[in-house]
Amino acid sequence: IVEAGDREAIFHHAEHPYTRKLLAAIPADSKQTEPGTPQPLIRVQNLCTWFEQGRGVAPVKAVNDVSFDINRGEVLGLVGESGSGKSTIGRSILRLVPVTSGHVTFDGTDVTGLQGRDLKNMRRRMQMIFQDPFASLNPRMTVFDTLAEPLLLHGIETRKTVNQGVLQLMDDVGLARAFVRKYPHEFSGGQRQRIAIGRALATRPEFIVADEPVSALDVTIQAQILDLMQELGREYGLTMLFISHDLAVVRHLADRILVLYKGQVVEQGSGDDLFERPQQAYTRQLLQSIPGRSLLT
Repeated sequence: IVEAGDREAIFHHAEHPYTRKLLAAIPADSKQTEPGTPQPLIRVQNLCTWFEQGRGVAPVKAVNDVSFDINRGEVLGLVGESGSGKSTIGRSILRLVPVTSGHVTFDGTDVTGLQGRDLKNMRRRMQMIFQDPFASLNPRMTVFDTLAEPLLLHGIETRKTVNQGVLQLMDDVGLARAFVRKYPHEFSGGQRQRIAIGRALATRPEFIVADEPVSALDVTIQAQILDLMQELGREYGLTMLFISHDLAVVRHLADRILVLYKGQVVEQGSGDDLFERPQQAYTRQLLQSIPGRSLLT
């Protein structure tokens, strides 16, 4: 037995990755009709994140009145050109940048007002994978140190069990155990991103923001990392916000896609809908930018 509890606790606050995997596998129709069904894991309401530029200068409205839900077990894609506000949305959800107005609700709790221990506990359940793994990894820390730190900080493992916890994470992300004492500079870009993914998974999160996680990698390595993330999403029962400027990459992973332009959502739908029946000129422009694709306008 990996987890036990009453119905409310299991459906709303599942702790074990296998339980979350089972919940994520419930068909959408069943989720809608099941009495007492949980609310969307993430709810963003009228989110504004503006950056002040100084006295007499209008603020940069990086995110301007954005609203959307992410259902439990869903991968939501967020696409748009550089400067459209994609990364700012992800960082706003995780409270890595201050929110100007609006609300972000995680599992029924408004995270925009959390402080101290409450914020730390919430961050254990929400993690981020950054675009540049070399910049996001501490060059002075070995793979063991990088993965052990969150395991110990959040009480996932003890000093006695942390070795096995680190090795299990390495197995999960496809890194040879022999690499456990190596440093980031000794790895390729794809291997470094695997380390970063392992670090994000260490706290057993329910929600991950993946911010352009493959854009710095070669095309062949991109496919490997995308396949890994898809597999880990199923294995860990993850809910994910996947951010990219490339619609083709997002289509590979996402259940739904939001198109962002100048800090606002201009279109949303399934990958098939956006690829075959785009409604907005900006979406068609993004499609035309995909190498080898010709789209009639």
